Amino acid sequence: MLKNDILLRTLRGEETERPPVWMMRQAGRYLPDYMKLKAQYDFFTRIQTPELAAAITLQPIDQVGVDAAIIFSDILVIPQALGLEVLMEEGKGPLLPKTIQNKNDIDALDGQNVEEKLSYVLSAISLTKEELNSRVPLIGFAGAPWTILCYMVEGKGSKSFDKAKQFCFTQPELAHQLLQKITDTTIDYLKAQVKAGADLVQVFDSWSGMLSPVDFSIFAQPYLLQIASALSPVAPVILFPKGSWYALPELSKSSASAIGIDWAIDPQLARKMAGTNMVLQGNFDPVKLLLPIPELRKQVKKMIEDFGVSNYIANLGHGILPHIPVDHARAFVEAVKEYELVRS
Repeated sequence: MLKNDILLRTLRGEETERPPVWMMRQAGRYLPDYMKLKAQYDFFTRIQTPELAAAITLQPIDQVGVDAAIIFSDILVIPQALGLEVLMEEGKGPLLPKTIQNKNDIDALDGQNVEEKLSYVLSAISLTKEELNSRVPLIGFAGAPWTILCYMVEGKGSKSFDKAKQFCFTQPELAHQLLQKITDTTIDYLKAQVKAGADLVQVFDSWSGMLSPVDFSIFAQPYLLQIASALSPVAPVILFPKGSWYALPELSKSSASAIGIDWAIDPQLARKMAGTNMVLQGNFDPVKLLLPIPELRKQVKKMIEDFGVSNYIANLGHGILPHIPVDHARAFVEAVKEYELVRS
């Protein structure tokens, strides 16, 4: 029995005394204890060593007080499981030396035995679950198929992902073949996370905002819906298509339990587009965590009032930034937790 189940109650559509709160990328780069581990171990060692991943996952629970843990991992473990090499260059981000360019490249991807290939993530989930000792729920996650395709075709991060978009627009059949292979592997992976102990999962479509509404409906939405449909019978699913607020009406008809949004849409408009029954998550601009703490608290209170306490999860509109002071992150969380006391 979870001691703090406010996130799960919200995802079930139950009335809660306040919104639950957690932060994307809460386990990691802004925490001094994480930086000590970063100095000792490279990125993939931190991810692939269950004891290290579990320790990092637990840090914000103890130090910031969030209502949920999210496993420390990376969305690019899926390309690795499919057989592509992924390097992490310090200060530059991910690099995939071999990219997907044609049918032979796609056919060579092996989506079998994902549970075995990514067993280190599943072990980290099981270990974290044990060490959490029912304090808060544990969130598992994966990257969305469109976002994973972007990296597999482009080979690195990009401001526009021109190569990935060109691939989809000029070779749509191949694009859909690749997207489906990523989707099938991701479904197997997320189901394995739930089996290992994840209480819910989030799907990060970090680059879906690169697509027009029409192209989103072709290359991103169908695969998000497939994942939500496959996972919702076993665990709540949060979809986070960053920058794709225009898809709220359609995604709100899905089997997802919640939809995450960034700061580029007004909370009241988001609520109108999603309807009153869909749980919304977000959308505090991470840079606003640098505000003086009294102003930060005031802005958090306003955000909650704009969304409404019901069917709402307080979060950032994207991941927390590396230079955010820990006491500011804690103030964000505390402002949400105190909201029930100042509602009047």
